[in-house]
Amino acid sequence: MKRRQVGNLLGLAVLSYLSRAPMHPYELSKTLRNHGDARSIKFNHGSLYMVVQQLAKAGFVAEQEVNREGARPERTVYQITDAGRAELRDWLRELVGEPQHEYPAFVSALSMIAALSPNEVVPLLGNRLDGLAAQRAEASHEIQQAEQQGVPPLFLIEEVYRLSLIDAEVAYVHDLLARIKEWGPMWAEAHGEEFKPE
Repeated sequence: MKRRQVGNLLGLAVLSYLSRAPMHPYELSKTLRNHGDARSIKFNHGSLYMVVQQLAKAGFVAEQEVNREGARPERTVYQITDAGRAELRDWLRELVGEPQHEYPAFVSALSMIAALSPNEVVPLLGNRLDGLAAQRAEASHEIQQAEQQGVPPLFLIEEVYRLSLIDAEVAYVHDLLARIKEWGPMWAEAHGEEFKPE
């Protein structure tokens, strides 16, 4: 992985939207939310303004104009630079073409799960399945709504990917629950308990 001047994925989203049209940070924030990017990229107004400043310092975006409407504060409109367009394409090529080692919170929890009793873990995994079902319903609803509005499938691929990940996790959790039935007695004994499968 290449070390980037601005490594926050929010920066990639900003470059992507500025490649379509110049905007001020408030408009960028609204656009990110309206397009559902908050489901893929964590951000708030403060982090967005900070990333825009980092991109400007790196020469990837530049001020186009400063305007004021009525009594509102001044708003700086930013545009992408040629260096920013090159960075956008290079960064996307890397993310699409090269798998990265990611650190999902659930994987971290699984690596330490033995610290809990299986009598505690089984119902927690049941809760997780309920949560995943809700996430799946939400992602399916997003896709269905977008399709009804005529959004081309190309612009729904992240939601389809999200569904695939949810389905894979649901299958994994069901498999894990089946395995816990085998390991449960020994695992519970280590906690000074008797295994009580539901």
